[in-house]
Amino acid sequence: MKVDRFLVDNRAGWRLAVTRYRAAREPKGRPVLIVPGYGMNSYIFSFHPNGPSMVESLAARGIEVWTVDLRGQGRSIRARGHHRYDIGDLAVEDLGATIAHILANTATRATKLDLVGCSLGTALAFAHVAVVADAPVHALVSMAGLVTWRDAHPLVRFAFGSPRVAGLMRMKNTRRIARFALPVVSKLAPSLLSIYLNERSTDLSQSARMVQTVEDPHPIINREIAEWIRRGDLVVRGVNVSARLPEMKHPFFCVVANDDGIVLPATSRHTFDTIGSTHKDILFVGDADMPVAHADLFLCKAAQPRVFAPIADFLLQA
Repeated sequence: MKVDRFLVDNRAGWRLAVTRYRAAREPKGRPVLIVPGYGMNSYIFSFHPNGPSMVESLAARGIEVWTVDLRGQGRSIRARGHHRYDIGDLAVEDLGATIAHILANTATRATKLDLVGCSLGTALAFAHVAVVADAPVHALVSMAGLVTWRDAHPLVRFAFGSPRVAGLMRMKNTRRIARFALPVVSKLAPSLLSIYLNERSTDLSQSARMVQTVEDPHPIINREIAEWIRRGDLVVRGVNVSARLPEMKHPFFCVVANDDGIVLPATSRHTFDTIGSTHKDILFVGDADMPVAHADLFLCKAAQPRVFAPIADFLLQA
């Protein structure tokens, strides 16, 4: 597999780390951009503890796969910008710059691309389409993602109960803390960890590598998430993205983790139930023998046949 790395100027003082993966000289269909969620970077898309990663699986099917570290994530560099940014900045400026770079450099002949949003990345993808006129986006995929909060786990409601308090929260060294805490919590309080990652489904023996995807939370986005949970609808730059869902006709694939405690299944599937697409499908992943939580979609033992392959099938047919 050929890997190409770029640094893309977002015109807001940040150089975004963008990576292309391709196994075929002439890739099939449209380029696919995977958009990371909150408190994470793109590392998780190229890592799997037991089998092929998400990008390896999609690239093996002939798809040109792209990933991005948005500002404040992974290998992205703050050149002259600042740390005061919000969901709208990520959805409009960062995704806009990334999409423009991809379409200018793709090995395909496509003039549009597909977006795969992961967790908060789904909200960013839909916000981009709703806010940016004539955004060159064809299909949308949601992985444990959401646009509208229908319900939230009690722990999530507690953590984001007050927008003011959430906006004051500043955490540093989250990755270092996670490297120590993950194996401890998995042994002493697996039920607490299981809302995010279930040891029955995912091999945690490589937790030191897994946590490379962890990033520090951002106070402004903390506050926005708290306001969003309280309001229900996603509103970005004055646009009610939730209210726009019935107007959207993009081909859509919704992947729901059956035991997700971060984005509850009822919240995750709401986008599927509401979007106006005629070409849409939904995939429920997990069962009593293999409960699948939020991050398990990318890391569980059966991710290749049960998650990655169906996504590739959809993207190649959309």
